[in-house]
Amino acid sequence: MLPTIDWEDGEVVMVDQRKLPSREVYVRCRTAQAVAKAIRTMVIRGAPAIGVAAAMGVALELRRSTTTGTTQLATEFYRACDLLAATRPTAVNLFWALERMKRVFSAAMRAGQSADELKTTIGVEAARVHDEDVASCRALGRHGAEVVPNDGRVLTHCNAGALATGGYGSALGVVRAAVEAG
Repeated sequence: MLPTIDWEDGEVVMVDQRKLPSREVYVRCRTAQAVAKAIRTMVIRGAPAIGVAAAMGVALELRRSTTTGTTQLATEFYRACDLLAATRPTAVNLFWALERMKRVFSAAMRAGQSADELKTTIGVEAARVHDEDVASCRALGRHGAEVVPNDGRVLTHCNAGALATGGYGSALGVVRAAVEAG
């Protein structure tokens, strides 16, 4: 299975879905701007995957920041959130992920975290968004597989596979789990 999106050497790496199925190409993003471009140009597709990308894009921007002041870091954080929010106005998971990152950032600021601690907190939260998406899709798959009859047929619409999520698939996760279960 192709990894939809992941961290690698301090970068966000995602499969370029525009090239599939004829070629397997990966896009490496070093900035929130690069992640925003990848979302806007449909390198990455599917609401859950876009949400994961947005969370990682915000974390990436803070990770590369050299500022040591929390006020300046907050400016950079909210600027990255605004940039990513403007990429796909109908992607619900995009806004959900960005709002989640904002809540975590605000709570960490109120707790008096330093700039370095804020960067770590946001990086951990982005990884959590990714991990939770995969876990959610796996759970959906397990539960859904129970109702798929032997030799059953499943029709899906739109982006429902592993490439549309953090890596397992939503509706197609059910099919996948049913096949794995025999």
